[in-house]
Amino acid sequence: MYGTKSKIDLAFEYQSQVAVLRPSIHSRRANLTVKFQDLYGFTVEGNVDDVNVLNEVREKVRQQGRVWWALEASKGANWYLQTTIGQGSALTSSLKFSAMANAITLKKLIRKGIPPVLRPKIWFSLSGAAKKKSTVPDSYYDDLTKAVEGKVTPATRQIDHDLPRTFPGHPWLDTPEGHAALRRVLVAYSFRDSDVGYCQGLNYVAALLLLVMKTEEDAFWMLAVLLENVLVNDCYTNNLSGCHVEQRVFKDLLSKKCPRIATHLEALEFDVSLVTTEWFLCLFSKSLPSELFAYGMLSSMRVLRLYLTWPWQSLR
Repeated sequence: MYGTKSKIDLAFEYQSQVAVLRPSIHSRRANLTVKFQDLYGFTVEGNVDDVNVLNEVREKVRQQGRVWWALEASKGANWYLQTTIGQGSALTSSLKFSAMANAITLKKLIRKGIPPVLRPKIWFSLSGAAKKKSTVPDSYYDDLTKAVEGKVTPATRQIDHDLPRTFPGHPWLDTPEGHAALRRVLVAYSFRDSDVGYCQGLNYVAALLLLVMKTEEDAFWMLAVLLENVLVNDCYTNNLSGCHVEQRVFKDLLSKKCPRIATHLEALEFDVSLVTTEWFLCLFSKSLPSELFAYGMLSSMRVLRLYLTWPWQSLR
């Protein structure tokens, strides 16, 4: 049937007609898994492209860091604390051009990333946490934690249940010391605001704030200003009505910006809130790598809406 050709020749001839399928460089890169610890001690595991995204963010923050340090040298260490010189429409003739220029510069810098070293001071000052803290005695947090020590409520029982499940495996948060610090912050706030008490999701937010702010008291006041002044009302109350409002806004935004995806999800009768509720309750702290979370917290994620109290808002 095959004439005088040997089996070996036939094998080579047949093999030459078969397309050689080799994995593309993109598929090979996708299969390469990289594992390392990020800036805040979390273990990051992903493919090469994921790591490249994080490296790009790091490089942008480094570049922005040089701009921040230059301004620190030329304008003084606390130049960004002098940007708000009034509240709402009350400022007219008292508006100073230098403060206005500082505020505009600061807004641009925040949107491009705050150096990690400056995040605790800038977050605390510009979020309103420092102002909120100044309205009570200096010993407020210590007195509150001592007063509620040993008390048991439904909130404290749920907190104790959630502590081991908050970023398990983290080198500090998942230790007795880390659990104790996180518990004090959450329990103290549950007694400060009985309407909120404790809601699942706050443990992740408070944990990230502890890592960024470094101290329990600063993390406590950051949590307080987020829940009381920045976020939509009733995000963490029993009916989660504020969270439902955010979900509705997100659905409308999805229909406007990604109509094909929204139509496809509607055809599947899939309720997107099944996925996104966790995003909003945890303020993306559980959904994004911590470095991206910390990089974008003051800007793209709308967690701290600083521009609402800045001078130029009232001049539009």
